[in-house]
Amino acid sequence: MKRFTIPRDMYYGKGSLEHLKNLDGKKAILVLGGGSMKRFGFVDKALEYLKEAGIETILFENVEPDPSVETVLDGAKAMLEFEPDWIISMGGGSPIDAAKAMWVFYEYPETSFEDIIQPFSFPTLRKKARFIAIPSTSGTATEVTAFSVITDYSNGVKYPLADFNITPDIAILDPELAETMPATLTAHTGMDALTHAVEAYVSTLNSPFTDPLALKSIEMVFDYLPASFEGDMEAREQMHYAQCLAGQAFTNALLGIVHSMAHKTGAIFDTGHIPHGCANAIYLPYVIQFNAKNAEKRYGDIARYIGLQGDTDAELVVALCDKITDYNKKLGIPLTLKEFGIVESEFLDKVKLISERAIEDACTGSNPREISVSEMEELFKCIYYGKKVDF
Repeated sequence: MKRFTIPRDMYYGKGSLEHLKNLDGKKAILVLGGGSMKRFGFVDKALEYLKEAGIETILFENVEPDPSVETVLDGAKAMLEFEPDWIISMGGGSPIDAAKAMWVFYEYPETSFEDIIQPFSFPTLRKKARFIAIPSTSGTATEVTAFSVITDYSNGVKYPLADFNITPDIAILDPELAETMPATLTAHTGMDALTHAVEAYVSTLNSPFTDPLALKSIEMVFDYLPASFEGDMEAREQMHYAQCLAGQAFTNALLGIVHSMAHKTGAIFDTGHIPHGCANAIYLPYVIQFNAKNAEKRYGDIARYIGLQGDTDAELVVALCDKITDYNKKLGIPLTLKEFGIVESEFLDKVKLISERAIEDACTGSNPREISVSEMEELFKCIYYGKKVDF
């Protein structure tokens, strides 16, 4: 038996943050990132709406990019002291992901982080609180997904936590929040959304319910990302919806090795942290080349859907990779790990380790082509040096 799960309610459109004034409850904790939502006035708006709803609210602030296990446990402690019946997170993927994990430890304080690393092993939630996610970036789609990525900095590993329990109850997609994104973040999050949709479409768990969402998202990203990157706010709004469609697809179809590789390389190199969306954008065309042996027709479907030309699926795969590479160039994203700035000696020292870890990542199981550690090493080397993947 298969399952399709998304939030019960999604409120969208400019000004939809106002839905907060309609909530029923007594207490809310608002989980935030580094301060941009405060600077742009959205926190004050949210607090005013919650006050209008008669809900007492406290803030948990300064969740870092790539949130840590320690931050999650600190947030859970704050929740245990305040006892909210609403957990609300507003901002980029990091505070929302962190708040999802905090939720588990708030409801089950005796749980350890190791208890929830295994996918779909969470205890039943909503005994103490419900969850609202309000994204300010247009890429992670964590506002509609069953996933949370938390980093253990002691060993440099990102853990993709997965369980339908942490799918938010309500998602509020107010594009006014996304208007504040700088250009580089717009590029990285946009390519993250594209990767989500492409990987969902070729995943071994794709379905008639996820395919239309993935294809529409891919079309919208290619249509609107360049203009969004250049600051067109109508395009920015459409990207906010496109990434949400991708999230609805991949939370149910799961992902593939682009994400496995990104999870295990983002925090591993001393010579430079690789932002998640940037890593996905670099890796995606190479992984398509690798996966094409098993998923050529599916990639061909994508290419045909967005109007690319080719007489065969093989030609369409090349056209799709070329289009992604062209977008990376337009968006100022490096085409290789070497171009990104990872020092060769460190890469060669760590390539076996990151390959082993990527194989073990939760996203690897739904990749359309099986991959060994030695093949993963070779794939990473192709990405580092910019070589064609032909094995």
